[in-house]
Amino acid sequence: MFVATCIVIALLRRLGGVVLVLVVGTAAAAADHLPIDRFFGVYEGQSISVTDYGLEKRDLGVTIRPERRGFNLSWTTVIHTESDEHSRKSYSIDFVPTAEPHVFASAMRRNLFGHRVPLDPMQGDPFVWARIIDSTLSVYALIITPDGGYDLQTYDRTLIDDGLRLEFYRIRDGKVGTLVTGFLERVGE
Repeated sequence: MFVATCIVIALLRRLGGVVLVLVVGTAAAAADHLPIDRFFGVYEGQSISVTDYGLEKRDLGVTIRPERRGFNLSWTTVIHTESDEHSRKSYSIDFVPTAEPHVFASAMRRNLFGHRVPLDPMQGDPFVWARIIDSTLSVYALIITPDGGYDLQTYDRTLIDDGLRLEFYRIRDGKVGTLVTGFLERVGE
């Protein structure tokens, strides 16, 4: 009986150590990913981008807000060229949680059962997802080109003291194209 009790105590000590490692490891991993609600707000700012056509000034607006099961990310970009032409583009995408707490799937259309799901990249639509690593919310948009190549757009929005730092870049078939960096001030909740 004494030997059996010692074996059980030894096993519990080992399991306790394993449980402690799992709890501490899980807490440390969770600390690396901020919750999405820390990003909620309205942001405005400007950037300068380097493109094939030279430098372009951009006015930026971003809104990140809660949406039913996840969040909505809306953004507007107004591009000002050296010839004083203006181009305005606006986007809005809903995201829903996945099995990974820091990864979100886009919910851009409804399937036959009424559930919000990503678009189909094989039909020329972008496949979009988001993730949070540390204090950065990254959104990826993958487009399969008509010739079977790819266009990957990455939007990194990093929380800073008074807003967001934006980094956008595009990779087409392995070649880095447009590069945009900017700062957006938090102007609302």
